[in-house]
Amino acid sequence: MFSRDTYLQRRQRLRQQVSSGLILFLGNQESPMNYPDNPYPFRQDSSFLYFFGLDFPNLAAVIDIDQATDCVFGDDPTMDQIIWMGPQPSLKDRCASVGISNTAPLDQLQTLLKKAVNQSRCIHFLPQYRVDIILLTKQLLPIEPSEALIKAVVAQRSSKTAEEIEQIETALEISYEMHTAAMKMSKPGVFEREVAGAMEGIALSRGGRLAFPTIFSIHGETLHNHYYGNIMRAGDIVVNDCGAESPLHYAGDVTRTIPVGGKFSPRQRDIYNIVLAAQQRAIEAVKPGVEFREIHRLACTILASGLADFGLLKGNIQEAVDAGAHTLFFQCGLGHMLGLDVHDMEALGEDYVGYTDSIRRNPEFGWKSLRLARALEPGFVITVEPGVYFIPELIDRWKAQNKCADFINYDKVERYRDFGGIRVEDDVLVSDDGHRILGKPIPKTVEEVEDFR
Repeated sequence: MFSRDTYLQRRQRLRQQVSSGLILFLGNQESPMNYPDNPYPFRQDSSFLYFFGLDFPNLAAVIDIDQATDCVFGDDPTMDQIIWMGPQPSLKDRCASVGISNTAPLDQLQTLLKKAVNQSRCIHFLPQYRVDIILLTKQLLPIEPSEALIKAVVAQRSSKTAEEIEQIETALEISYEMHTAAMKMSKPGVFEREVAGAMEGIALSRGGRLAFPTIFSIHGETLHNHYYGNIMRAGDIVVNDCGAESPLHYAGDVTRTIPVGGKFSPRQRDIYNIVLAAQQRAIEAVKPGVEFREIHRLACTILASGLADFGLLKGNIQEAVDAGAHTLFFQCGLGHMLGLDVHDMEALGEDYVGYTDSIRRNPEFGWKSLRLARALEPGFVITVEPGVYFIPELIDRWKAQNKCADFINYDKVERYRDFGGIRVEDDVLVSDDGHRILGKPIPKTVEEVEDFR
């Protein structure tokens, strides 16, 4: 938990941005795996954490802007709960640590909200993403989420403070250990699950947890591959996209591609260096005022140029990128915001986070998945993660359609259909005059990876 003043300042800034009415925040409840007393590990809602810092279930909070009061609704532990879970601080004591003196039983929340509705007071709340909380919201309020509140929360959470950067660096310290352990373990005859399990164990043993389900697969052409049942063999390359969450739930998100046999083949080395060059050029372009969609375009151009050098693309590179020929190999966006969520604030609406009223989402394939397009600002933490992916089903479809045939050498592409995928990713802070790559450097160049292996 941050200091009491941090949460007081965050809530005060929110009052100033929203200006009037009530602001309702609903914390998460426990979610049963298969029966009520066997829940999944609890994860508090990130916006609730950001403004209130209380990391336990069955809470709600109301900021009354007009009355200049905050109240947290919840219940003290019952004797049964104490027997099973041990002694717990009182709700009032927990709330005092985040600067809140007003508490009330949870069952009084509905009464307060009903009174506010009857008085025609404006009630602001955020979009919800869990079914139980969506249903609760519909029971409590006959209104839709507040766009004004969404924009205010996004504006505040987007720019990270020094203490938030410290938390992300803590997550990345754990992520470093996960990645370097995976590089050492990735050998012929080892199951993917052995490595994925070891990495999760490292996160837990360091006081964190996974920031997202680990992607660790020799089939890196599947962008979010959560299957770990393959045996790694000499000649395979494995994409390892993983990250830890700090004890205060800030995320790390790093990707490396590992040669299972210890050395990249000449063909793997060539494609890897294309991806690495695109990542390095994209990171160099990160600075305040630059639209991230232009950095994405730069990375696409570097990728396309490199693929052309090896005969996979042909013709004018800019025309090929304009036609979307590169999206046969790079189907997703270059990166996203990072913070309390690995795709930070995505539950509030990606277009609010990564786009603006004047910078709209491009609906074209390969562009529509770009989560961040807006101009960068100091304090943003973003991922930069280009990749090259040879997806056999996509190759077959495009080839049958003769799509972008002026720019794609399908005969050459066929020779790569069993290649897999390569991705390289780092987390980058936008500074006042440029950028800084966060975290302890994890081996990244071909030589560094091979030497470390």
